[in-house]
Amino acid sequence: MSIDRIVFAVAGAFILLSVLLAVYVNINWLWFTGFVGANLLQSAFTGFCPMALILKKLGKQPGAAF
Repeated sequence: MSIDRIVFAVAGAFILLSVLLAVYVNINWLWFTGFVGANLLQSAFTGFCPMALILKKLGKQPGAAF
């Protein structure tokens, strides 16, 4: 699995998890959803993604985006 797919999968999982936590635990979990969304948005324009850097150092193969 390439870095791109891992980043997208983890981001999607974090968003779904934080929405569920906001519904069932505490509404403040939506701040985490917003953080993940903002990070995805900024990485689309800048190409900088902290998770992609970590995955590169762990030896994962880069894809087209990262």
